[in-house]
Amino acid sequence: MNTKRMFGEASLAVCGATLALVLLAPSAMAAPTDAAAMQLASKYNCQTCHTVDKKLVGPAYKEVAAKYAGDKAAVAKLEEKVKQGGSGVWGPIPMPPNAVPEADLKTLVEWILALK
Repeated sequence: MNTKRMFGEASLAVCGATLALVLLAPSAMAAPTDAAAMQLASKYNCQTCHTVDKKLVGPAYKEVAAKYAGDKAAVAKLEEKVKQGGSGVWGPIPMPPNAVPEADLKTLVEWILALK
């Protein structure tokens, strides 16, 4: 029995498995973030007017992400828009002000802006 070859093959298998885990980890970690953000959107009734990929009363989250892509001030702008409400940016129907705690608001806005 060639133990050097056996250990070499085992090391190669372990390295391959480790590499696969490292490469897959970001996508596995993204799912809870999406789920947590969707749970917050539901908690604060955002889904009454918005969906991820199609317009309801207000724009789809992906439309918002596309509009503000590359805008370094987007997080602050959207946080303020959610807090204060507004109208005219996406059409005549106004968005009412929303009382969302800062931490939850930041999570929601960053998630929306990360959508592609």
